[in-house]
Amino acid sequence: MGSMDVKVGPHWYRNSNGTVEIEGLPQIQLELRKTGGVPVRMNFAIFDKWGKLHAKVEANSLVINEQGAYHLERLEKGLVLTNTSNRKRVLTINVLENDQIEIPEGEFYTLKGHLITITPHQWSVEKITEGSGETDMKGKAVTVGS
Repeated sequence: MGSMDVKVGPHWYRNSNGTVEIEGLPQIQLELRKTGGVPVRMNFAIFDKWGKLHAKVEANSLVINEQGAYHLERLEKGLVLTNTSNRKRVLTINVLENDQIEIPEGEFYTLKGHLITITPHQWSVEKITEGSGETDMKGKAVTVGS
């Protein structure tokens, strides 16, 4: 798997391996796909505020979905995971031109039970906030909030 540019909120993480580590733990894995269907393949672990696994996306399918709490929509250029009860977006993934991946919005708990919020203007988790910018990951995971 080659390196990829991933944009979390307004911040570009260049040359990453497609894994997004939040607070030091891998929580999202992204892989570009060239064949039909959604151009990105996602694995994503969703926790509740106590750090218990609540739902899990594997290869763009919800394999664990406690009480049907989440809905995953496959779009032409990405994926949108929403909370079934309030229709709030949990995570949006878009594939841009040049095979870059963007996470413009999201709100979910980390394994440590902290809420991470991603908007087009910033991402924040606990006391860490990151605005626009660019970081070269040199083939390693995207690191958010650590």
